[in-house]
Amino acid sequence: MDLDKSIIGIKGDVFVFEVEKRHIRQFANAIGDQNPLYVDPEYAANTRYEGLIAPPTFPIAMSSDSGGLPLKLDERRMLHGEQEFFYYRPIRPGDRLYCQLKVSDLYEKEGRSGKMQFLAIDTEMKDELGELVVISRMNIVYRPLPK
Repeated sequence: MDLDKSIIGIKGDVFVFEVEKRHIRQFANAIGDQNPLYVDPEYAANTRYEGLIAPPTFPIAMSSDSGGLPLKLDERRMLHGEQEFFYYRPIRPGDRLYCQLKVSDLYEKEGRSGKMQFLAIDTEMKDELGELVVISRMNIVYRPLPK
């Protein structure tokens, strides 16, 4: 079953992610990036950021068991195409981020094996004041089933 444009705008439930210093350190270790902005509070305090910040790709690790989209997608057809991050300010330890997934676009392209659909899903992350911190955009290639 193909997807149709009526899914654009569908949102999941809001979930909260509380950023802890250890989350940032563990993520930096996992990606092999020991930039002192992520792991050394003393160093980070003396930079223009005035404290620790999360690596730019950190939002990829922010998830919840709730808050998913109310869509039934065939996982056999899904391929992660690309990931983008749009920052409005750095993520910091102590941030309490209110996150919500939303289908932001759906478009089609012709591929070697037929028509493919591209599904753009944004996760908007806002702080406690409702200010946007970052948007994490995931593009999913929704392939046709093999015949």
